[in-house]
Amino acid sequence: MAGYKETPRQKMIGMMYLVLTALLALNVSKEILDAFLVVNESMETTNDNFSKKLDNTYAKFKIQNQLNPNKVGPYWEKAQKAHALSDKLSKYIDSIKYVVIMRTEKLSTIDEAKKLNLRNARRKDNYDNPTRYFIGSSPDGSAGESRILKNKIEIYKKEMFELVDPKFRNSIKIGMDTQGPFYDADDKRQSWEMHNFYRTILAASVTILNKIKAEVYNAEFDVVNNLYSSIDALNFKFDRIQAKVIPKSSYVFLGEEYQAEILVGAYDTKQNPDVRYMLGSDSLTPANFKNATPLEGSNGLVVLKLGGSSEGLKKFAGIIKVVSPLGDTMTFHFSDEFVVAKPAITISPTKMNVFYIGVDNPVEISVPGSPERIIPSISFGNIRLQGKEWIVSNLTSSGAREAVISVSAVFSGKTKNMGSYKFRLKTVPDPIIKIAGKNEGFISKSLLLASPFLVPEMPPGFDFDLKYGVTSFVFSTSTSAGEGSDVKVQGNRLTPEILKVINNARKNQRIWFDDIYVKGPDGTRKVNTSLSLKLN
Repeated sequence: MAGYKETPRQKMIGMMYLVLTALLALNVSKEILDAFLVVNESMETTNDNFSKKLDNTYAKFKIQNQLNPNKVGPYWEKAQKAHALSDKLSKYIDSIKYVVIMRTEKLSTIDEAKKLNLRNARRKDNYDNPTRYFIGSSPDGSAGESRILKNKIEIYKKEMFELVDPKFRNSIKIGMDTQGPFYDADDKRQSWEMHNFYRTILAASVTILNKIKAEVYNAEFDVVNNLYSSIDALNFKFDRIQAKVIPKSSYVFLGEEYQAEILVGAYDTKQNPDVRYMLGSDSLTPANFKNATPLEGSNGLVVLKLGGSSEGLKKFAGIIKVVSPLGDTMTFHFSDEFVVAKPAITISPTKMNVFYIGVDNPVEISVPGSPERIIPSISFGNIRLQGKEWIVSNLTSSGAREAVISVSAVFSGKTKNMGSYKFRLKTVPDPIIKIAGKNEGFISKSLLLASPFLVPEMPPGFDFDLKYGVTSFVFSTSTSAGEGSDVKVQGNRLTPEILKVINNARKNQRIWFDDIYVKGPDGTRKVNTSLSLKLN
């Protein structure tokens, strides 16, 4: 362990390292392998958390540099250099980690090594390949990758220390001791390289590398925080120095109230600002400040509530007065507007002003005011969301004449009834039956013989895209002697017998198609009309 007083993070990392060293001294059993995996996963989680904490610190640092680049700039440049040094070393550690995994697992590419979970590695208990990679043929590890790693760590530590003011360097605990002394299981001195990577199984090697990476993040965190704390506290430490109105909703229903949070980013939460507003104004001048309505707040936050007693567009404006870190009173203007309206819904069928029984009926439902969720229900049948539109289905011919859609909407976690709408129910109209494009009048024999199929088409003006097919029909005609013949056909095609009758028929002879049955989305049903044609 280090000879200086360690931070809690370094104590945690050191404790994991002691556990790892103890495990290496034992025979590698399944339980020990599992222990390595647990320690490694813990280190990976630690590294992820370090990365997020560093991102937050850099974000705050960047804001301060934008607010006062002359003052913060030199510290920000050092912080960026610290990040670049740490990022370079971290990427190098990752690269050799993937190389040793690839070589030990005998993978073809680095990408395969990156995607491989250590738990799924088949040779995670192998130490020959890791030892050859990190130690090489040297007795002290100087011929392997571990010596390169050691040198990079020492250069990194030196350059990181140079970023810190000399008077604060004693308070920075970078860690990553490469000087030792280090001892083996027989209490003999050994190099850092041998201590960490000689006859170390793959699972342990990966864990050690992740542990070193955690120490890099720890060093970066301490150095950057030291630089950040060096910034003079006389500046506002917020991203924007302006008043901010945050409404819960800009759309208010009649009888309800408008609510918004008003705050200023550069305000100390231990003090309350002096806030006043005036309804119906685009701006509030300092001269009218005392005549405006005051607002009370706490912890730097003021909640504005305005009653929605009448419909229409409502405007308001105000001023926030805060005390700066230097003791000066600073003034910030704010303004906003909102709409007061009666509860309303928009429900419109996307096809027609009715719902058809037996088929899916698309319908659009919208609620103004940007609700969190829309909850429709229907008195008859079912309604479901499909893509961006609602579908009304399971409407059956049970005698009902109408279906009522009722809509509720959720605003700020509260459910509000928005109203309802009635729809008439109708059965789907019969399709028009045609043969060779004809459904009345005269038709030539040659046209019939060329296109001997009965085809149903939906009547003009019916917008639903429904497909029907003829399942059966009865063909009939009469001879010059008055004799008739009826032929029942399954399907939609004229039989050879019928085609022969047509071919031998006389001019102006009439033919009929009766008892026509069709099948569509609403099932099989009989068409109420017949098809009658004359041959020419």
